[in-house]
Amino acid sequence: MTDEPSGRPGLLHRTGAWCARHAWRVTALWILLLAATGLAGARWGGSFTDSFALPGTAAQTGADLLKAHGGTAGSGTAGTIVVDAGAGPVSAHRTAVESAVQQLRQLPKVLAVSDPLATPGAVSAGGGTAVITVRFDGNPAGFGRSYLDRVDGAVAPLRADHLTVEYADPLGLLAAPKSADRTSEAIGLGVAVLVLLVGFGSVAAAGLPLLTAVLGLAVGLAGLDLLAAHVDFGRAAPTLAAMMGLGVGIDYALFLATRYRALLADGPDPAEAAGRTVATTGRAVLVAAATVAMALTGLYTSGIGFIGALGGAAALTVLVAAAASLTLTPALLGLLGHRIDRLSVRPPVAEPVGERDVWHRWAATVGRRPWLFLTAGLLLLGACAAPVAGLRLGHVDAGVQPTTSTDRRAYDLIGAGFGRGANGPLTVVVQLDSRQVADPDQRRQLGSALQARLAAVPGVVAVTTPVASPDQVLLTASVTPAAGPQDRATSDLVHTLQRSTLPQALAGTGATGYVAGPTAAGQAFTDRLADRLPLIVAVVVAAAFLLLLTVFRSLLVALKAAVLNLFSIAASCGVVVAVFQWGWGSALLGVGERVPVESYVPMMMFAIVFGLSMDYEVFLLSRIRESWLSGRDNRSAVAAGLGATARVISCAAAIMTSVFLAFMLSTSVVVKMLALGLGVSVVLDATVVRLLLVPATMYLFGRGNWWLPGWLDRLLPHLDPEGPAPAVAEPVPAAPVAGR
Repeated sequence: MTDEPSGRPGLLHRTGAWCARHAWRVTALWILLLAATGLAGARWGGSFTDSFALPGTAAQTGADLLKAHGGTAGSGTAGTIVVDAGAGPVSAHRTAVESAVQQLRQLPKVLAVSDPLATPGAVSAGGGTAVITVRFDGNPAGFGRSYLDRVDGAVAPLRADHLTVEYADPLGLLAAPKSADRTSEAIGLGVAVLVLLVGFGSVAAAGLPLLTAVLGLAVGLAGLDLLAAHVDFGRAAPTLAAMMGLGVGIDYALFLATRYRALLADGPDPAEAAGRTVATTGRAVLVAAATVAMALTGLYTSGIGFIGALGGAAALTVLVAAAASLTLTPALLGLLGHRIDRLSVRPPVAEPVGERDVWHRWAATVGRRPWLFLTAGLLLLGACAAPVAGLRLGHVDAGVQPTTSTDRRAYDLIGAGFGRGANGPLTVVVQLDSRQVADPDQRRQLGSALQARLAAVPGVVAVTTPVASPDQVLLTASVTPAAGPQDRATSDLVHTLQRSTLPQALAGTGATGYVAGPTAAGQAFTDRLADRLPLIVAVVVAAAFLLLLTVFRSLLVALKAAVLNLFSIAASCGVVVAVFQWGWGSALLGVGERVPVESYVPMMMFAIVFGLSMDYEVFLLSRIRESWLSGRDNRSAVAAGLGATARVISCAAAIMTSVFLAFMLSTSVVVKMLALGLGVSVVLDATVVRLLLVPATMYLFGRGNWWLPGWLDRLLPHLDPEGPAPAVAEPVPAAPVAGR
């Protein structure tokens, strides 16, 4: 088979054959690339911390004003150290407290340290709990474990005096134990070995996709580490990149190895079979990887660099996985040659070639009652998607972390001593006009009126006296909510203060007020994402529709793929809402209370799930279209495509699901949300969508599956994913519903 009409092998064919004939050279190049990126990452790699800017929001404007006018108190990043004396008062340990404060001030990267015994409001009403505020010149979460040892040394006098010392975020993040990513990856790989052995029956055939995926993932993560020195990536970036890189890496190599074994049975030499494999299934890999990467990089349309960078990190490992699949996989296939079925644990299984296998029979069953299976599949997805109607976005706070973590213990101590809302205080920043800057009396009057107005707002338990900045340009006050940071009441309070309380309190004064601080910034982040989500969905869906339209030359196929993928995404999001927000079984996952859905999880899930769904869509439709172009009628083409891909897609989906669900071992609730949502989405996509909805709709559309207006066919570029261009230039007319 050739991939150019002239009969001359195309670029992909020649690439696959060359890699197979120069297998040791290609393998050595990948090993050298891994060594080079690994060493470079260890030497010049960056760190991963959650930091983002929200230009144009009140929270960001308030933070910028504090940085410009607040002096030391407004600069850097604040970290909180919680000190608890148990039954007695913290003031009874004055010598130890003063010694610790003095040693903290001498640490590098520290701008200022507050003495809790001399700071109003820093000691609880009962006197048993105190907070030391440390301002660092950067985010301490990225300082490294050695810096934490120095902090431990500075607070040693407190622990020596029998005081409990805990670190709240962001110091708590620095003290957090290493994530279980490596364990999760090992579990995913272990399940992949079992699935591949059962699916292929051969140790050699099972090991090839794993080797390709692991090597590609290692190179991708090393490259990400290098990029982190120049790009701000969130803490979830390596985990997300590992999930995606490992999952698609195994899938891509698995599809290629399956096609190679089928082609090898027809008699060509291994290098030629590898060339044909890359020329056919390799094209589908390119389209699939491009679709996934496009969906992930589409997150940059959120306008928030933090979200775009997460998508970019995952897209990097996907593209590296595709590159490894298209070069390293044919090289390893060339090395194995006809020995790909050696070390069999059971009779090797190849692609079905007849019409009597279980998947052909299943396709025939769906074809006899397409409306029934279409309705059943849509009802099932609709039931799973129903909880999405109650979706509440928010920020998951430290209160849901395991009690073994210091930031959770700090959260509990602050809540017990100062109230739950003290874990997420709001900073009110008022920018004064020139008259108030010049007149101390006006500043005092405005401050008193503002404090009274803020204290009268329902949901506020405490307001500090507004204090002027060193240059008298600002007034700042701290507002303590009654509810915790992740509660809906706190979200409502932020909106009330910013939208009504401050504008009304400052009306006619010439001053402008802003609600700032981490809690307000988190709410602004949530609001911005909620506003941008429809745009991201529209951009990604439109781009994927155009890509599939160009590849498959069909309006209905491209439209159907986009719509069904949206159904599966809604269903997986519904499961996340039911488990985490409603609490259905969340305790089994190590989450002890109901939590809002992290604000960026639906957006990330949409981009990832949409891309992965298109993976399976491309591989299935490519085989259906190949059968259609070879002269089969619509029913035979659908049955042949489903029969050829169902087993390998099921194996790939089982592997991908195990990879995702294994990451639920993470202590991060956000990672658990992503892992569950992605795992459920793959199961639904590989079963309900691929085995029910896709064949049912294609049976119902009949010949209309491949209809494209002539003017549009001439306008679109030709990017055929598998095999030669169609022999017929004219568009295929639509047939009546359920036609053959």
